[in-house]
Amino acid sequence: MRLIWIAIAAAAAMLAGPASGQQWPARSVKLIVPYPAGGNVDSAARIVADKLQEKLGQPFIIENKAGAGGMIAGEAFAKSVPDGYTLFVGANGPVLFATEINKREAYNWKKDFLPISTISMTPLVLEVHPSVQANNFKEFIELAKREPGKLTMASPGPGTTNHLLSELMQSNLDLQWVTAHYRGNAPAINDLLGGQVQFAFDQLTVSLQHIKAGLFRALAVTSPHRLKSLPDVPTFAELGYKDFDGQTFTGLFAPTGTPGPVVDKLHETLVAILKDPGVIDKFEKLGGEATAMTPDEFRAYLEREDAKWIPVVRKANIKAD
Repeated sequence: MRLIWIAIAAAAAMLAGPASGQQWPARSVKLIVPYPAGGNVDSAARIVADKLQEKLGQPFIIENKAGAGGMIAGEAFAKSVPDGYTLFVGANGPVLFATEINKREAYNWKKDFLPISTISMTPLVLEVHPSVQANNFKEFIELAKREPGKLTMASPGPGTTNHLLSELMQSNLDLQWVTAHYRGNAPAINDLLGGQVQFAFDQLTVSLQHIKAGLFRALAVTSPHRLKSLPDVPTFAELGYKDFDGQTFTGLFAPTGTPGPVVDKLHETLVAILKDPGVIDKFEKLGGEATAMTPDEFRAYLEREDAKWIPVVRKANIKAD
């Protein structure tokens, strides 16, 4: 009888103990997404979730937790058990900027988030309404200098990469325009289409169809190289403005304390997924690029982005609505 109880206790200990790469996943895994369904980050999460389920044999379930610039999702994730069964698909705003903008230390990515890998990089494009008398970036700058405060920029919200790039450009080039904040990309782009605002820095995911249709004029992109989808549009770096290289990343995170074997298995599987030609094609159609990093590379990238953009947030005194 004693041996039976020892065996039961050992089995219970194995179930309760840290997951190993071989054991994990033994049940469904939750992917928390800090935005509503249908956006850039949500789309990236769903592409990856389908492939993770296919390769690892368990459901990877998307849980959309929108609100407070991503803080609702970030806080829930930071408090989750680090067992590999709750993961986070995050982006620049929720990971790096939300707590600074909301002035609430609900979590700290450096302590609470364990980077697994980037998933994709999506560049921004500077686009203007056809009524704007600027056919290139030089003419755009000349117009902004000639008529300070006359142009209005459509922002999808305070503290987004789009907004921060606008603030950085105004500061570095001594420009001035009005910023109109919207609750997301869709209403911002609708007003740009209607001519109520004059320009935007927007994710290519959202704007490519309108640029192709001639409804917007693309002046420059923030990617490190020219884009296949817009081969005639120069990069800011080509134009001599290397500081304006902001991109929207999506990345996979586990809670700090997640067992090493689980992290290794997640990373190995995700890297294989991001090399899949079908996955690469899906991200290209979204205007992004499937991009894998090691956990150390991803952490170093986040550190650089933090060091670059948090001073912009503070200098511009950006706060949540």
